Amino acid sequence: MIFKVLYQEIPDEIPVRERTKSLYYEAENERQVRTELAANSINIEFIQPLDEEHLAYEKQSNDFKVENA
Repeated sequence: MIFKVLYQEIPDEIPVRERTKSLYYEAENERQVRTELAANSINIEFIQPLDEEHLAYEKQSNDFKVENA
């Protein structure tokens, strides 16, 4: 399953919407995503599983790239 991860690059800072970034990650579940991204020193705000329709929409973006595929 593909997950969309919304995060802040500076883990010690209070989240600011304008600095929120996203990445796409393929994993079995949300716990696996959190475990594998723990070493990246990022502040994960939200992890969203993408269904087929939402994934098709996200693939239209030039920024779409699955991190671990």
